[in-house]
Amino acid sequence: MNIKNNKEPLILFLGDLFFLYVALFLMLIFSYSGLPSGQLLSQHIGAFTFIFIIWLLVFFVAGLYEKHTLLFKNKLPNTILNAQLTNIAIAILFFYLLPVFGITPKTNLFIYLILSFALMLSWRIYGYPAIGFGKKEKALIIGGGKETKELVYEVNNNSRYNFFFVSTVDLSKKKEALNIFEQIKQNDIKFVVADFESGQISFLLPKLYKLIYSKVEFFDKHKVYEEIFDKIPLSLLGYNWFLENISLSPKPAFDFFKRILDIFVALFLGVATILLFPLVVLAVKFESPGRAFIVQKRVGQNSKFFKVYKFRTMERNDSGESVKKTKEKNKVTKVGAFLRKTRIDELPQLYNVLKGDLSLIGPRPELPSLADVYTRELPYYNVRHLVKPGLSGWAQLCQEAPPKFETRKDDTKTKLSYDLYYIKNRSIMLELKIALRTIKTLLSRSGV
Repeated sequence: MNIKNNKEPLILFLGDLFFLYVALFLMLIFSYSGLPSGQLLSQHIGAFTFIFIIWLLVFFVAGLYEKHTLLFKNKLPNTILNAQLTNIAIAILFFYLLPVFGITPKTNLFIYLILSFALMLSWRIYGYPAIGFGKKEKALIIGGGKETKELVYEVNNNSRYNFFFVSTVDLSKKKEALNIFEQIKQNDIKFVVADFESGQISFLLPKLYKLIYSKVEFFDKHKVYEEIFDKIPLSLLGYNWFLENISLSPKPAFDFFKRILDIFVALFLGVATILLFPLVVLAVKFESPGRAFIVQKRVGQNSKFFKVYKFRTMERNDSGESVKKTKEKNKVTKVGAFLRKTRIDELPQLYNVLKGDLSLIGPRPELPSLADVYTRELPYYNVRHLVKPGLSGWAQLCQEAPPKFETRKDDTKTKLSYDLYYIKNRSIMLELKIALRTIKTLLSRSGV
């Protein structure tokens, strides 16, 4: 079952590339008041082709090949404009610092910005949806609860999926469920998504078994939910799921690559930012007395404690132990607010990465006091400690407001569902995706 249209990123990519060249051709027409000569066209195509490769990478970092670009079209104009402004800046640096192609466009780049923005926006909002993906197949979902409602709403309200749910079978209503044959026949159902882990489905299994001789395809609700939402809901899980899906068997190539990348990037960033350290220390001490660095205890891999190092961002030593009651409020300083927004406060943690306590990517390390609470109240919470924690993680990128220093059980459930997704699917490609999205977040200065 092609839950998501796997051709979507490729079609978007090819469309983007096509309209980048169209914008280039139109720019030459506007600039030279007529059709460009073969030599002029060839010269610009050669130069801009190299630039376009970099620009498309910027589009990827900006998230223009991800789901939200279709779900939230109101954000497209701002996203595309910011990406193209970044791309124009890259082009200026390229043409003026490396004038290897013999052209130095000035006004042309401004014209190109307007043309490319208009074409890209029109392509994304009107052109791509008009292409469509053929006929949508009808599907039926068996099960109940919050996740079933989420699946039906997500699939039936977005054009990116090549199927839609026409009916829901509630297993608690046995008589209604037994009429599943009639529902499938009347509605010409092609796909059935079922919660096979539910004990309530046992009475339906013999009937469903007979359908394997038909053209109906069956899919597990867990896998469909995971593929669509990029997370694993705890309410769908049991011990058997963990035994089947969470394996920490050695991955020599992946582990070696991940550790080498951690060391290389930590050293590079450490050397590149070392001159910032004395400036940050002076700024922190100038605004409020006290130590410039703080030490916090966190829970690491295999539930072992370790100490992380950060720049102080609050009036007093912000150890993070907010669960302790204090009468006097500890406020974030002005310098601290800037350090947090830019993530400069976490630069000292590069030392933790070099030591091996932290990785660049992984579940964010939790405070011991909060971890104790969640371990008691949330099933399977300790599973997130099976892998090394990281400076940036899947949950921090996907969850709008992940919990940090206060007990928020419901939000932590959501965070755990994303952490489990990362642990199950960890790979070089997923690491790369998280790294690029982290760069995008840092560049937008929105924090992680």
